[in-house]
Amino acid sequence: MAGHRSPRGARAPRTAGSTGTGRHQAAHRPAPTGPSLGTTVVATTAAVGAVATGAFTAIVPAMEDGTATSAAADGPFDAGLASNSTAFDAVAPAASMVPVELAAQAESVEDHVARVVQAADLAKLHAEQAEQQRIAGIIERGGLDGWIAEALQILDLPQSLAPGVKRIVLKESNGNPRAINNWDANARRGTPSQGLMQTIPTTYRHYVHPDLKNRPITDPVANITAGIRYMIEHYGMSTVKSGGRSNSAGNYVGY
Repeated sequence: MAGHRSPRGARAPRTAGSTGTGRHQAAHRPAPTGPSLGTTVVATTAAVGAVATGAFTAIVPAMEDGTATSAAADGPFDAGLASNSTAFDAVAPAASMVPVELAAQAESVEDHVARVVQAADLAKLHAEQAEQQRIAGIIERGGLDGWIAEALQILDLPQSLAPGVKRIVLKESNGNPRAINNWDANARRGTPSQGLMQTIPTTYRHYVHPDLKNRPITDPVANITAGIRYMIEHYGMSTVKSGGRSNSAGNYVGY
């Protein structure tokens, strides 16, 4: 083998007529007829798919002279790995790790939210319809509760004010739409307080709801609208809700 490389370590040039293997063979050893170790390992490694699967690459490259170099110092390449190469399919792991389509998931969330909102809207609509039916029933029955409910409806105010308004009406007129005060200062001036909310004529004309302005001061619904609007302007909504003004002792004070 000494004549195979030059003294400087360079590869000795091939001579004409040399065999295609480019490797000196001993006289007593027949030339190998099967594939070289390098060719076998490279083919096996390609079958294993070591690069695609992340395993170590056990490629044993062949030098130009056919001499194989070792891929690892720990020992010979395990040929048994090649027989199990189908377990390391480079395509199967990639296909199994495809993420869930976020677009489809987002669409599902949007559909869910839309259904929740739609259900909430329907529930609200049903509640409003039920409340409207309840108020319509109260108005149809008439009486003090019916007059108050109708007045609040005309004023577009919440029906939750009804208890407070009722307390004011009972304190002012005891629920009598034709009640007239003939003994207070207004009466002495010739403008007695009248109706359920005991408004004087000028106050009634100024505060009655425009849709009811042609009704007389003793009309129960119109009189309530005038009294409520007057109280809201002068004392605020909270006073109406609480049922009128009260003194330090908790007693009702007229407005």
